Amino acid sequence: MSIAAREFAEDPCASAKRSNMVRAARNLLSAVTRLLILADMVDVHLLLKSLRVVEDDLEKVKNASSQAELLDNIKVFGRSASELMSQAAKRQQELKDPQLRDDLAAARAILKKHSTMLLTASKVYVRHPELAAAKANRDFVLKQVCEAVNTISDVAQGRSAAMNDNGNQIYDGPGELAAALDDFDERMVMDPLVYNEVRTRPSLEERLESIISGAALMADSSCTRDERRERIVAECNAVRQALQDLLSEYMSNMSVKETSEGLERAIDHMCRKTRDLRRQLRKAVVDHVSDSFLETSVPLLVLIEAAHSGDEKEVEECALVFTEHANKLVEVANLACSMSNNEDGVKMVRTAAAQIENLCPQVINAARVLAVRPRSKLALDNMDVFRDAWQAQVRLLTEAVDDITTIDDFLAVSESHILEDVNKCVLALQEGSADPLDRTAGAIRGRSARVCNVVAAEMDNYEPGIYTERVLEAIKVLRDQVMPNFAQRVELAVDALSTNPPKEVDENDFIDASRLVYDGVREIRRAVLMNRTDEELDPEDIEFDEHYTVETRSRSSAHTGEPLDEYPDISGITTAREAMRKMTEEDKQKIAQQVEFFRSEKLKFDREVAKWDDTGNDIIVLAKHMCMIMMEMTDFTRGRGPLKTTMDVINAAKKISEAGTKLDKLTRQIADQCPESSTKKDLLAYLQRIALYCHQLNITSKVKADVQNISGELIVSGLDSATSLIQAAKNLMNAVVLTVKSSYVASTKYPRQGADLQKLVVWKMKAPEKKPLVRPEKPEEVRAKVRKGSQKKVQNPIKALSEFQSATESV
Repeated sequence: MSIAAREFAEDPCASAKRSNMVRAARNLLSAVTRLLILADMVDVHLLLKSLRVVEDDLEKVKNASSQAELLDNIKVFGRSASELMSQAAKRQQELKDPQLRDDLAAARAILKKHSTMLLTASKVYVRHPELAAAKANRDFVLKQVCEAVNTISDVAQGRSAAMNDNGNQIYDGPGELAAALDDFDERMVMDPLVYNEVRTRPSLEERLESIISGAALMADSSCTRDERRERIVAECNAVRQALQDLLSEYMSNMSVKETSEGLERAIDHMCRKTRDLRRQLRKAVVDHVSDSFLETSVPLLVLIEAAHSGDEKEVEECALVFTEHANKLVEVANLACSMSNNEDGVKMVRTAAAQIENLCPQVINAARVLAVRPRSKLALDNMDVFRDAWQAQVRLLTEAVDDITTIDDFLAVSESHILEDVNKCVLALQEGSADPLDRTAGAIRGRSARVCNVVAAEMDNYEPGIYTERVLEAIKVLRDQVMPNFAQRVELAVDALSTNPPKEVDENDFIDASRLVYDGVREIRRAVLMNRTDEELDPEDIEFDEHYTVETRSRSSAHTGEPLDEYPDISGITTAREAMRKMTEEDKQKIAQQVEFFRSEKLKFDREVAKWDDTGNDIIVLAKHMCMIMMEMTDFTRGRGPLKTTMDVINAAKKISEAGTKLDKLTRQIADQCPESSTKKDLLAYLQRIALYCHQLNITSKVKADVQNISGELIVSGLDSATSLIQAAKNLMNAVVLTVKSSYVASTKYPRQGADLQKLVVWKMKAPEKKPLVRPEKPEEVRAKVRKGSQKKVQNPIKALSEFQSATESV
């Protein structure tokens, strides 16, 4: 090849030399290919050779008749298995087929995980060969290891191990119910000219009835709440009716080329109803997940405790409970799969569930061995190994299920369940029942801990920033402040009720502690939903604080007794926030337009404030506080958020005024220390604006939307008051931004009058997030031209400050 290439380079126009070079290149390529094939065959041969060694060693472990022989054989097996796993790892990196890579990785994991189990199970069997449970333990582990070795052998020879009788992947594909809904959504949209009454109607009706049958099974399950069951039934009926309306529209448009408005409305209505059904089914699934994965370790610990005591009868009773618990985990996992479109996640859940099914009988066998030989150290070690394997597998299944259920659904259902448990706790306290109180409080602690863990894991999927900081702060408050306080109140209440005669418990104090738990979970959910768009939010999420019942309110809160009805003469509306939801679509669009203007102003606010560390800087603290309240007020104009009544809005405006007064006082002190300059004049002017806009907010917050009932139709006229409120909030936020900028310049860019004056605030840039020491160069930057800097110019401090970008904004 080298000679032919050199000859062709000397005379590139000669066709004969060109042909010689091409022929030599082909021969070289063919030789290299043969060499690679031979090298691959050698690798496969060496891998299969190691496999045969491992199989021989496994046979020796199986036939060992004494502890010494077993230990020697296990050591030999460990060395050969380690060599096999090393070669399998190299082979896994070279494979191109993702299915084969997954099979090989799973086999390596089983081989590694079951090595300790093989040792303890074999030692127990060799010591107690008369126990059938010990033999079952050993045979199970041996079978798992042998299957892993066979899988490695199959993959090395290019055969996929996870095939069923039809040659299809066992765990591939999305959930059945989710796939059926997707398929139905696709098939119901068609060209009216293609519609055939004889074929299309029965086909769509049959598919829908199949979906409704699956929904009915989920609705009838034991963990589905009555309220959720009713909603699923209602949505199924609504979908049925929507399909009939859609089919009628198709019939009316069979001879029309263009789609009519009526048909488009019917299609949109149909899509909306199937979406509503999906949502209810997803939340039904999360109902099951929230209940079944709450205390996953309790049945296992009870079983182990019975085995330690040596009570074989109690072990058998606990084994039934443990089996039922395991079956419930598997059932719920499969339910979660049925409503998920995440194919990889579904595959992971089903694989983990299958391993739970396989492991459950062996955990029971290990407990039976320990019950028969409670003083045997080998039986105890064997029980510990199977306990650890079970707990690890349940953790894996829990994480896999969490991955295929959305965080929004999980938080919505968890919040509802915690509210339900809080009300049960209060009722148990009022009835003086210590055991139900303690048991329900334990469920609340478990649910709250799970909420914290799931949300914290979800935040790992986001880049660090203001959003994640707010969510993690809410988690920290619930975990470190609220829950210890609640646990303390529960302990005091249980102790007081358990005495004879029962002591009196401070009911208000207990209700306050319970309310704080619910508020903490609700605050986490609100923080998580902050980055959702209106389209991403479910309709139920918009009013997620509606079910905040009187039972969990503190006696000292602003709302005591029955909720205030602001419109006693109008049925169907009780609060100003509900009135805002009933406004016409045209008015809602105008309000949304004003909210967009407000959001653009908020972006400027975030850009300015996010760059500063608020430690030692009360100006930034007050500005953030005012911004948060203004956001709640603008949410109120769209019929959402924590503010419900006109009085809530008035109180929020008062809080803004109070914060504005504090900001005015602090900033005037800064202005007093600043010499006469344009900056000082600007700063004082901005403070006057803040006072003016706070006064405007106070006025506009008191204007209540007018609601009239005309011929049974509610007419809400509150557009002017809503837009005035949003504009006042926008103007106030702009004034706050300008005040922050001028305060910075006045504090740092001028000599203070009086050298002994202390700094009122500390202006310190927020520390940037950590980045790699060596930044990888982008291809376009490598070839970029290097230019000299332009001549240095004197620049206004305000202009320089406005060009600064925070780490959050620059991401």
